[in-house]
Amino acid sequence: MTDRELDRIIEMAWEDKTPFEAIKFQFGLAEADVIKLMRTELKENSFKLWRRRVNSGVSQKHLMKRNSEIDRFKCTRQRSISNNKISKR
Repeated sequence: MTDRELDRIIEMAWEDKTPFEAIKFQFGLAEADVIKLMRTELKENSFKLWRRRVNSGVSQKHLMKRNSEIDRFKCTRQRSISNNKISKR
């Protein structure tokens, strides 16, 4: 995995509205893999904050917590990309 891909995965993991399924779709990493990656790449306190946020009611990282009207992985303002590994940048 390149540094650019790693940075993008971490960025997507921090975004509240980007579900784990989007990361799996683009990079092939399951939720458990993303958690392991975040644990190794972030400082301990940053990882704890991230996990607390993901497991809170604020985050929509899990599709079952999302509003059923949201049926896309990316922002409507983001340029159109079809199965691109790096979606922003």
